Amino acid sequence: MSTASKIRYFFILTVLTFLQASCDRNKNDVIPDSYVDFTLDMMDFLNIYGIVGSDTVDASDIRVDRGRLYAGGFDGNGIIIYYGGDGYYAYDRTCPHDYEVNGLSIKVNIDFTIALCPRCSTTYALSASGTPASGPGKYYLKNYRTSFYGRYLRVSNY
Repeated sequence: MSTASKIRYFFILTVLTFLQASCDRNKNDVIPDSYVDFTLDMMDFLNIYGIVGSDTVDASDIRVDRGRLYAGGFDGNGIIIYYGGDGYYAYDRTCPHDYEVNGLSIKVNIDFTIALCPRCSTTYALSASGTPASGPGKYYLKNYRTSFYGRYLRVSNY
């Protein structure tokens, strides 16, 4: 086999490897979609209005419109709102590790800039898109879109 053939074979093998890896499950799609669309008046969340930290919201914090639960997140576990100095982020409170491995819908707890699963002990870094920081988890927390206008934060998944 000539050198050019070996290089071509190596290149094709490398491209196929990357394509296979990109087809693997996205690290953020373990938790099934549920309809999320709500707006928060951040004056009701002064503990994180422009201050690094986190808080949670669930259906009891947001109005229910026409019988739809807009802020419940997956399985009604709620949503984490995190302010990191450069903007607001929103994550589902359901632990992706417990859901993927055991089929369980476990609500993570928050402590300032981390989320912690009480069952599997995975910690998630809220400042890094909800990536697992320690423990057995390998999937990110489900992320939602955020838009900030004045003092209003909109969270949605579309």
